[in-house]
Amino acid sequence: MTAVAAPSVASLVQSVDWLAIAPPTLTAIVGLIVLVADLFVAERHKQLLGWISVAGLAVAALTLIPILGDDRSTFCLKDAGYDACSYTADQFTLVVQFLVLAGALVTALLSVNTLKDARKTGEPLPDGEFWFLLLSSAAGAALLPASRDLATLVVALEVASLPAFALVGLKRGERRSADAALKFFLSSVTATAVTLLGVSFVYASTGSLHLTRIATQLTHVDGQLDTLAQAGVALTLVGFAFKTAAVPFHFWVPDTYVGAPLPVAAYLSVIGKAVGFTGLILVTVVAFPSYADVWGPALAALAALTMTVGNVAALRQQATRAYSAVRLLAWSSVGQAGYLLVPIAAAAYSDDPQKSIGSTLAYALMYAAVNLGAFAVAALVARTRPLNRLSDYRGLYASRPLAALVLGFFLLCLAGLPPGVIGLFAKVTVFSAAVDAGLGWLAVVMAVNVVVALYYYLQWTAALFRAPEGESAPHRGSAPLTAAIAVTAVIGVALSGAPQLVLRFASTGLF
Repeated sequence: MTAVAAPSVASLVQSVDWLAIAPPTLTAIVGLIVLVADLFVAERHKQLLGWISVAGLAVAALTLIPILGDDRSTFCLKDAGYDACSYTADQFTLVVQFLVLAGALVTALLSVNTLKDARKTGEPLPDGEFWFLLLSSAAGAALLPASRDLATLVVALEVASLPAFALVGLKRGERRSADAALKFFLSSVTATAVTLLGVSFVYASTGSLHLTRIATQLTHVDGQLDTLAQAGVALTLVGFAFKTAAVPFHFWVPDTYVGAPLPVAAYLSVIGKAVGFTGLILVTVVAFPSYADVWGPALAALAALTMTVGNVAALRQQATRAYSAVRLLAWSSVGQAGYLLVPIAAAAYSDDPQKSIGSTLAYALMYAAVNLGAFAVAALVARTRPLNRLSDYRGLYASRPLAALVLGFFLLCLAGLPPGVIGLFAKVTVFSAAVDAGLGWLAVVMAVNVVVALYYYLQWTAALFRAPEGESAPHRGSAPLTAAIAVTAVIGVALSGAPQLVLRFASTGLF
């Protein structure tokens, strides 16, 4: 019998690169501080917890600067015949972490007023729990792009998701909120179960959880192991398709967005999608490149189906003015998810998959800025028109001209029309990725969907400048709300002036 050598002491000792893990770690620490501080802060000073959270997210985002352009890895195995790390802070990680932390920061600014208004109505949201859940979810979302093994990836995914559905159901006593949370919870649990089953199949066929090691091992599997590996790849993709709200796994989106507090809906529309797409990119491009013939066609079909269903459903919402603007934004986000899937599918056919992934990241950065801005203006309208119907935006220019102009700009960005140059640039980038990969049919489907989406975006934009029906109610602004609108507007205008900077930032030196 051959003796198995015991692992060396050196292999059991992990050196931690604290600077590399600073963004998610700081976010989690601030969340714990806020939760404990809530026990000692008087009711009249609860707003202080929100500003601590805003400051914590800002500091966490600033910690990205020292590691910019410097690939760093930690929690690595060095004596297993190969080098494999569980946490890597490369350019891809930094881009997604910037998106997550900046998006969470804007969400926090929107939330300060939401919690304040809820206290005034006599139906307060629990401040400590709200900020703890938001920061916990943001910490998980910031951890996910750095995850380079399937165990860490799944844990990060759940840390980002579990607090999110608790946030959706935080309106205690409101049935719509409870229903939305339940639907979101059931879809999330289903996605997790499917993902774990797929991960277990991949582990059984490769004997490893590290993404780079899996990519190597999958090139050598054959026979029954190949069938098992293919099943694992397919199930893992289905699990992440739930998270990205790709059709037909999108059923939870409209009711969840409408039932959640408005800042939480904004958070889910951007950060929730970033989590799903980041995980999808890591498992396809990094772990499963040898199975591109399996996931490439599947993602291309999902992209076409998702953008079509999302835009057609949004078109139907626009036809009924009594519908909520948030519901329209929910269906719009489903359509936008279809566009985001296009470059990931193209990576399966491209000689330069990093360029295709860069297109997805560039589009995601544009979408994050303008969609959060649209939700910020919706939060302004909701302060005086709680139902937030599409008809409530008619004549917004008469009462809040700057807010109307900014919202019109955001909608034109989402539509891909000037002066929203960044939206047009992002769509052209995604379209080019499909054409370069030889997916001409998908490019045609995307072009048709862009035209369909123009109708409901332009209809909403036109309503902002029409004469109001009856007496227009003044819209109550606030410093945090104004700051959120101003930040997203400045970013959108700046990027429209130099759109190539986004693509350069998002596609240089990935992985």
